[in-house]
Amino acid sequence: MTDTLDLTHWINGERVAGELKGESHNPSDTREIVARTPDGGAAEVDAAVEAAKAAFPAWSDASPEVRSDILDKASNILMERRESVGRLLSREEGKTLPEGIGETMR
Repeated sequence: MTDTLDLTHWINGERVAGELKGESHNPSDTREIVARTPDGGAAEVDAAVEAAKAAFPAWSDASPEVRSDILDKASNILMERRESVGRLLSREEGKTLPEGIGETMR
């Protein structure tokens, strides 16, 4: 068995804890809980919507080059972490490790 992830919401650049109610199970071993997920209530939804509204002007005003740089950075981070992300995907989705890593690289 491997570690279970206790997930949080990510709102306005910060982790926001919620009551962990949902569970994601490994389909190849349903006894294994891959992650516990929080429920989001009205307060979390409202905060996320307000954060998105506040961020929208800066994103929409950003040049294509700036947007591209941000997406390239995200892609590079995923590539650096492809082994660990691939392992997580294989546990969560019941894929083989090469399939999980391949999905990360797409």
